[in-house]
Amino acid sequence: MSSPEKKRKRKTTTKTNKKKPSPNPSLPDDLLMSIFARVSRLYYPTLSLVSKSFRSLLTSPELYKARSLSGQNECCCLYLCLRFKPYSNSTWFTLCRKPDQTLTNETTKTKSSGYVLAKVPIPPSPRAHFSSLVAVGSNIYNLGVSKSIYQPSSSVSILDCRTHTWREAPSLRVVPMSLSASVLDEKIYVAGSYKDDYGDSGSSKNLFEVFDTKTQIWDPDPIPCSETTCNFLNCKTACIDGKFYVVSDVIYRDVCAYESKEGRWDLVGLGSYMEHHLFLDSCCDIDNIWYFVFQGRFIWYDTKEIQWRHLKGLVGLPKFPPSARIRLANYSGKIAVFWDDVLPCNGGDNKKMIWCAEIALEKRKSYEIWGKVEWFDHVLTVPITCVFEKVLAVTV
Repeated sequence: MSSPEKKRKRKTTTKTNKKKPSPNPSLPDDLLMSIFARVSRLYYPTLSLVSKSFRSLLTSPELYKARSLSGQNECCCLYLCLRFKPYSNSTWFTLCRKPDQTLTNETTKTKSSGYVLAKVPIPPSPRAHFSSLVAVGSNIYNLGVSKSIYQPSSSVSILDCRTHTWREAPSLRVVPMSLSASVLDEKIYVAGSYKDDYGDSGSSKNLFEVFDTKTQIWDPDPIPCSETTCNFLNCKTACIDGKFYVVSDVIYRDVCAYESKEGRWDLVGLGSYMEHHLFLDSCCDIDNIWYFVFQGRFIWYDTKEIQWRHLKGLVGLPKFPPSARIRLANYSGKIAVFWDDVLPCNGGDNKKMIWCAEIALEKRKSYEIWGKVEWFDHVLTVPITCVFEKVLAVTV
């Protein structure tokens, strides 16, 4: 081959290489927004890891307007509050779908559920406790936010689960020594106790306030509550059959109910052992039936029939470890159950696994409820010192 021909060939090759298209062409934000609006929100945590621009679009208010215009229904999402010692602030995770659903072990290839807990990308969150957290719509309320373990506070913070940002809400009227909150008709009912500055040293008074989440206003007129009917110090609360129930502390176990329509308190009994089970953190309400995990077994309580029954079925659900911390949530009419399991010690680096299961419910004519385990899987591994506070279902 002659020298001029070689030069021409080299030039052609070089020119061809220069014209090679970019493998990752950028897309306009409007087009990405339209695509994201049609994707299940369960994939958003994974998509947010792609880039900062993706993360910004996925937490923008405009995205939820686009979802509404595209006909996407609101989605029920689960948020978990964890605290990693020795830090007092809370860290939030959400259940999401993962792209790779195939897991391989040494002997067989098994199919994963496709779910995992992803850390929510928000700044350090205020310290939170089980009884101070409630969810209304797309917001999670943290009441009586304390800046330290020994410093109570009247502050209220709101986590917007659409934009993953915190904002302040109107504070409680007094600084609570303890409180427990529950939701009824989009209003947050708070019972607890506060220190009486004008009474005897160390004495306390009952606290009872109502917050309207629509108007973002606390009830302007303090609602009286009897000091003798029920002691609200270290109480637990629940909303059942349209009433707000307060179960006094472990020693007394009195139960009183507030009837909002008539504005009065009544001393009541919820049935055998109901008061005891409401003190458990492993409970949730679905269609006015309360589900509990007690001594490793699922039980349910019908407020109309005033009866306890065991939840039947549950084929394939693993046994809960004796020391497991268990949390339940109403997941669109199904039970979402989370529990932890300590891994064997490995050179001092102690870990525990957080598991999740989704249980569908079926009511049968023989006054029985059966549970069908749709899936269960290991969704997160954390240090053994991690505290599992609460799981909440929000609508976004």
